[in-house]
Amino acid sequence: MYQVIIVIHVLLGLGVIGLVLMQQGKGADAGAAFGTGSSGSVFGAQGAASFLSRTTAILATLFFTTSLGLAVMNSQQSAEKELIMNPVKAEQDIPTAKIVSPEVPVPVEGTK
Repeated sequence: MYQVIIVIHVLLGLGVIGLVLMQQGKGADAGAAFGTGSSGSVFGAQGAASFLSRTTAILATLFFTTSLGLAVMNSQQSAEKELIMNPVKAEQDIPTAKIVSPEVPVPVEGTK
């Protein structure tokens, strides 16, 4: 499920980028008023701007929704793996090393 949402999120991001690049700036409207030919486009004089802006707004809303969904899903997954807040208990069955005294006698001074 997480991977599916990531794929949709990436596709929505690419769609928003593409639609923003297709839109004309505010300065292009002044040229259309003097008859530069943009009024004869496929969507009409104002149709392309409203269609592209509405589609961009919808895709941006879906992009933010998937962002929030991914953040919630990621926070729930990381809570299970939090080692600082829930440390692993050390096992008590670990054997300890025994200290062995040397078997060679230590000579005492003054004795032969």
